[in-house]
Amino acid sequence: MPDYELVREAVSLTTPDGKTIPLPTIEEYRKGDVRALQMREKVQRDSINYFPPNAYKACSVQFFTDVDSRAMAWDKVELSNQRACLGRLYFPVPGKITYGQHWLNVKFAKSTIRVPFRILTKEEDKFLEKNYKDIEKQVKEAFKKKS
Repeated sequence: MPDYELVREAVSLTTPDGKTIPLPTIEEYRKGDVRALQMREKVQRDSINYFPPNAYKACSVQFFTDVDSRAMAWDKVELSNQRACLGRLYFPVPGKITYGQHWLNVKFAKSTIRVPFRILTKEEDKFLEKNYKDIEKQVKEAFKKKS
């Protein structure tokens, strides 16, 4: 694929009730009280070892920055198959976050990628916790090198 400029307006969130929430502007983000989210982000780190081998250039998806940071927030990011891009997204969900299937939508020039994620109920979480090791074992078996 050719290099692509991803703009803020191309990213949205669809909630279980079908509402689509756009990524807020920098001004809208700064009006919200996101200090607790920023503190959590400093202690919770996700593994980022899933970039393809040809991605060797670091890339920051900087639609938002900490309010007290000197770093600039940008309305776009240049994507390419050689860049490993990482950044934080924020969506102001009206009311409260609901359980169920959510979708992160990223619109490109000729397609839209919809990344599913689910907010689990306590019962779903218990079920998943109980059965996760079985799933992990199945995945390892499925992708085992064939001899």
